Amino acid sequence: MVAGQDSTSRFNEIYNSTHKEVLTYVTAKCGNTADIQDIVQETYMELYTLLEKRGVDYVRNGKALVLRLAKQKLYRYYSLLERLRMFVPMTVTNGEGVESALSDLEADAFLTEVFSADQILLDEVRAFIRQKPAEVKKVFYLFYDVGLTIPETAKALSMSESKVKHKLYRTLKELRALFQGKEADPQ
Repeated sequence: MVAGQDSTSRFNEIYNSTHKEVLTYVTAKCGNTADIQDIVQETYMELYTLLEKRGVDYVRNGKALVLRLAKQKLYRYYSLLERLRMFVPMTVTNGEGVESALSDLEADAFLTEVFSADQILLDEVRAFIRQKPAEVKKVFYLFYDVGLTIPETAKALSMSESKVKHKLYRTLKELRALFQGKEADPQ
């Protein structure tokens, strides 16, 4: 830390050195991929608030503090969610009387570069990924959106590299088979 540093500079320093690790940690621990960005954002908002209130000298180990804040945010978020489930039904019913879980409403952060040729096709791919188990969603999120390598993804999710590869390649194979020939016709 530099003497005379202001809270914004210190925040940027901590953010730049910890963001990827915090994002990876939250992704690995998060029950719903749609919540990841919110929890990470709340973590860093809390960090900035602490720096503003207590000053830059309060933070000695930025990484440890941010990871502790992320852990607290995850705990609070999911304990609140569990309490809300007692009072609010966590399903929605469409016009045909079919119920679907609210947790199926996932973030659209997957596959932004890989399948960007056509927005309709991209929406279909996202819908397909949302139907996959949570582990597959996390693998895709960490690999494509966060940009982790297969070994980094495996470590973050406490899986073997072969399991990560299997989930990734098997789902890509399913996507190719399902969407082959569906590219938009140039009209």
